[in-house]
Amino acid sequence: MPTDAAHLWLVLWRAYESVRAHALRHIESLGIGFSDFAVLEVLLHKGPTPVNEIGARIGLTSASITAAVDRLERKGLVSRRSDPADRRARVVHLTASGKRLIGKAFAEHQAALEGAVSGLDAAEQEQTVKLLKKLGLRAQARLAEESK
Repeated sequence: MPTDAAHLWLVLWRAYESVRAHALRHIESLGIGFSDFAVLEVLLHKGPTPVNEIGARIGLTSASITAAVDRLERKGLVSRRSDPADRRARVVHLTASGKRLIGKAFAEHQAALEGAVSGLDAAEQEQTVKLLKKLGLRAQARLAEESK
């Protein structure tokens, strides 16, 4: 029996929630909140980033990203600097202690997620990524078409 779209959505949702629970449990074990972890992770992988761009990447409102960066700055994990190209913009940088914390935390986080997705072998994980990207891009394109 072929899977219909509603069933596919339900399976995706349940799988997402299961893997997400592993991720959240690990992040909570670090003693930092999800939004703080997300900010640090962006800075680890993207380097110094404007405050508004971090917020857009992780889905936080302007007020929430400001609060998260304020918290991390008080802890000495990040610093804000003026953008030399645009003095109105503030760029967030990891401090040395922030780099140490998120470097170690992300390595542990990655290991925790490996366990969460261990139901698929490496080839299946790669195929799943390709299929989910294809699904997401097409769904996004349809939204854009329907919005016209």
